[in-house]
Amino acid sequence: MISGGVDRPTLLLVHGAWHGSWCWDALRAVLGADGWTTRVVDLPSAGRPTGVQDDAQAVLAELERVDGPVVVVAHSYGGVPVTQAVAEAGDVAHVVYLAAYQLDVGESLLGHHGAPVPPQPQGFQAVPDNPVPVFYGDVPEAEADRAARRLVPQSTKSFGDPLTRAGWHTVPSTYIVCEHDRALPPKNQETLAVRSGAVHRLASHHSPFLSMPEELAALLAEIAHASAGSAA
Repeated sequence: MISGGVDRPTLLLVHGAWHGSWCWDALRAVLGADGWTTRVVDLPSAGRPTGVQDDAQAVLAELERVDGPVVVVAHSYGGVPVTQAVAEAGDVAHVVYLAAYQLDVGESLLGHHGAPVPPQPQGFQAVPDNPVPVFYGDVPEAEADRAARRLVPQSTKSFGDPLTRAGWHTVPSTYIVCEHDRALPPKNQETLAVRSGAVHRLASHHSPFLSMPEELAALLAEIAHASAGSAA
């Protein structure tokens, strides 16, 4: 198993809808240079017709590969399966919701937005039109274009599945609001953030792991160090 060290928990980074673990590469490079151990997971719902429970199992499987405390960082939709997974996992020291859906039991992503949930959702949600301004508004143009080309359709089922457990009720959590986000508006984020024990803000669009990896890495390190201290 992989250990992050006594005073340095491992950081497990969980991507959002339409994305893959590749989106964390720049942030992982910065964190790694500072001595942090990071892990990632590819959620099956990005590209396959699976749902929240399948994604949660993928997160749990990755958590089981880590020896020692873990801080889970969930971005956007990734907050949904992470919330489900950490309720069933051991040794999760903290959850960080990065412009993410911090939902409660019985809630779904579609339901949070007041959208109807199909009784038997099938198929995929296509990659949004013009994804660069939606996801990467403050990312350098060439890098934003490369990221947009890597997006894949997202399972419709993952957006409609309700949570059956919500780990943030028992695992400490922090919310990072992205103040210029066009994908999950800051007003929505602020509503979700009240469920976390602490709230931080970044002057970023939806993807600070691409637009400001150094600033995000510093903030995550601060949160992770604090979680290690509180667990000591």
